[in-house]
Amino acid sequence: MSADDEPEDRDTEREDGDGKRGKRGGDPIPAAVTERRTPEDTALLVDDMLGKLSTYLRMCGYDATYTTDRGVDTDEDVFALAHTEDRLVVTRDTDLARRADRAVLLSAREVDGQLRELRDAGFELSLAEEPVRCSACNGLLEGVDRTEPTPDYAPDPPKHRSEARSAASPGTGTRRGLPSHEHECGRGCCAESN
Repeated sequence: MSADDEPEDRDTEREDGDGKRGKRGGDPIPAAVTERRTPEDTALLVDDMLGKLSTYLRMCGYDATYTTDRGVDTDEDVFALAHTEDRLVVTRDTDLARRADRAVLLSAREVDGQLRELRDAGFELSLAEEPVRCSACNGLLEGVDRTEPTPDYAPDPPKHRSEARSAASPGTGTRRGLPSHEHECGRGCCAESN
């Protein structure tokens, strides 16, 4: 989408006044669905205004890198990382979205509204029975036989869950991958965005 397709700019300066990331807010880029976006084909770079959203996107299976987790401080760093790792930038920052090669601009402040906007823009948003990514660190989860002990780096799952479900362990994360409270809450939030 080009800057010509965007509505009139109605930005407000960032509240933190750090000058590093430009302006925030404004109208979303028109989100005509020209292609479906799935977790398998869309890697995301979620900017620091949308940390909670990155958690929900991970629960939906997206490779959703959060700028704060990666130490990305400037717009130029965002552009470089997005280009190098072929990631679509997800942001509420109008200036950042305009200047990025590929970006989705969100206007909602609450995660349920943000999920609704992404769904309207063609994103597939549904939670799998078994998580694919760690919602905290974005690491891929790998299956572990139910009879195997919990790896040293992962916390013990609650007894009732370990008996009821097969276990998984993160390839690079610190969670075992059992549906967490967060995952169960996400199930409701994603359903509400329909």
